[in-house]
Amino acid sequence: MSPTSIAGYLALFFGFGFVFLFVNLLVGRLLRPKVPSVEKSQVYECGEPAIGSSFIQFDLRFYVIALLFIIFDVEVAFFFPWGVVFGKATHLMDPNVTGPAAVRVAQEKDTLSPAVLAVYDALAVPRHALPSPQDAAQVPETARTLALMSVFDILAFFAVLMVGFAYVWRRGDLDWVRALSLERAKELVPGRTIVEEEEPALAG
Repeated sequence: MSPTSIAGYLALFFGFGFVFLFVNLLVGRLLRPKVPSVEKSQVYECGEPAIGSSFIQFDLRFYVIALLFIIFDVEVAFFFPWGVVFGKATHLMDPNVTGPAAVRVAQEKDTLSPAVLAVYDALAVPRHALPSPQDAAQVPETARTLALMSVFDILAFFAVLMVGFAYVWRRGDLDWVRALSLERAKELVPGRTIVEEEEPALAG
């Protein structure tokens, strides 16, 4: 893929994203009801009622949850290289690309087809490591092995991700402080009734 094509794809991506965002904001501004009130103008922070100044120290649990979300959310970026490898491998398994007719043409012309070369270029395979035209019949089997390996890779990735998620869940990093304090108080004083603190009512 040439640098001009990459720049064109990026410009198309950012242009479509800008238009999509602008249209949604414009439609929302024109269609949504406008009923301002004092309660709607108040500061909202994770469901906690706004009390006093905004320069206060929030519970660290808010930041822990945010960090955990970022850690697990960033893992989505690893799907892109995996998707490229898996997609290119399945492309090489396509009979229209590496079928008997394509193999016969490659052997007659003593070169791999442009479609196969484009797939290997997208996978960043150097030209000296490419199979010879006489071995073109082995390309689908190699692609099938690569696709199977990529499936096992993503399963191992999910397994590690779930182990990490189970670890932070077991540690209690996803629990709220109030729920933990009530449970620990009930464990310390088993015969005593613990009265839960009521949520403060919002000013109407």
